[in-house]
Amino acid sequence: MEFLAVAIVASFAAIAGAFGVAIVVRSVVQGIARQPEMRGPIQLLLFIGAPLVEAVPILAIVIAFMLYGSL
Repeated sequence: MEFLAVAIVASFAAIAGAFGVAIVVRSVVQGIARQPEMRGPIQLLLFIGAPLVEAVPILAIVIAFMLYGSL
């Protein structure tokens, strides 16, 4: 039963990460479409923001496996 709980937490974390990165990329594409001359600074924000958004689900998966290992 614990394995099922870990699998559910890991899958929700992966889905949340995918949605988060999709929102960041959508915003970057919209920003570049509105102001093409700002492409460089906007892409820099993408390269900083996407890993920050992806870090939270990775931490959730690590915590889920740590909890599974302690059971």
